[in-house]
Amino acid sequence: MIEHVVSRESFASRIWRRTLEGIGVKVGLAWVMLLVFAAVFAPFLANSMPLLMSKGGVISAPVLQYLSVEDVWILATFFIALAVYLLRRLSTGKRILLFMLGTLLAAVLANLFVKPPVLLIYDNFRTAAYTEVDWRIMPPIPYAPTDYLRDLNSRGLEAPFASEGRIHLMGTEENGADVLSRMIHACRVSLSIGLIASGIALLIGVVVGGLMGYFSGIVDMLGMRLVEIFEDIPTLFLLLTFVAFFGRSLYMMMVIIGVTGWSGYARYVRTEFLKLRKQDYVQAAVASGLPLTSILFRHMLPNGVAPLLVAVSFGVAGAILSEATLSFLGLGVVDAPSWGQMLDQAVKSSTFNWWMAVFPGGAIFMTVFSYNLIGEAFRDAIDPQLARKTGGDK
Repeated sequence: MIEHVVSRESFASRIWRRTLEGIGVKVGLAWVMLLVFAAVFAPFLANSMPLLMSKGGVISAPVLQYLSVEDVWILATFFIALAVYLLRRLSTGKRILLFMLGTLLAAVLANLFVKPPVLLIYDNFRTAAYTEVDWRIMPPIPYAPTDYLRDLNSRGLEAPFASEGRIHLMGTEENGADVLSRMIHACRVSLSIGLIASGIALLIGVVVGGLMGYFSGIVDMLGMRLVEIFEDIPTLFLLLTFVAFFGRSLYMMMVIIGVTGWSGYARYVRTEFLKLRKQDYVQAAVASGLPLTSILFRHMLPNGVAPLLVAVSFGVAGAILSEATLSFLGLGVVDAPSWGQMLDQAVKSSTFNWWMAVFPGGAIFMTVFSYNLIGEAFRDAIDPQLARKTGGDK
């Protein structure tokens, strides 16, 4: 007699457990978590000003006085996300709503109350006012990403450990700034453009794909023509055109990559909704007179969201590559360090500066590779046939 054991594990928990079974996905997640840590705490990891110091018995924290609106907002968002994650009693929808409201409130408060000094002179932090003190705690990397060390007569483009009297673990770039400091702060650009651009594309794709799959017929036909039009738009050339006409802007890149990258998500959602629309629970929801938004996003989407996780992982990697490509061509953001921009500096001078190619290029490779590993692990975990072959469907 065969005994059947009914598992009480939810579908989401089962997918997440299967995903974490591989070694590759653990490496990918560890790298992404390292990037998130560096992006959130960048002002405290690499900066020219002391974190904490005591002078004449007065304790002060100069780094806090110079935190920008973006610094405060990113820190607040990280801790809001952490708090929301720990609120396990709330439903997923309520936690997402709470997170969105919290980040919006943090953005408003940061813009209202955070007023850093307009003029920032890094040379001042190497004068007696900040060096001849009782004690002080400096960041692990004592250089800011835009501190060009002109008071220290930096020559620029110095290889690792080649500077006299200073230690630069990854060397300096063409203006004399520390490369490791810029690598840490550049995590923000890569992560933000990957997550926000993919978020915009995901939102558009879910709405359009959901309507196509639920209504089918003429709505599906018109939606598919729209999908085909957007699939034929070359994102890189569109980015180049907008930069030529409207200048360089990180926000513009996010919007363009997001608006042109939703077609793949729409196809996934359409396919899932076409399968789900005839299910009994959907028909019961329709017969009960529930609103369309409730049927689509509360009852159907949670059952068809699994394939989207795979697409989002690859989408984030693609958005990071697009930004790096644009920055490598010299058309990226100019007021913030980015890995693509640093990669461009490797070949700008008459000599090949290997450290400007190896470190930013390695970071881009590892980030894209990590997201691909995570996406493939999700795909393998969602595929029931593969799960049965590997014995993971328990």
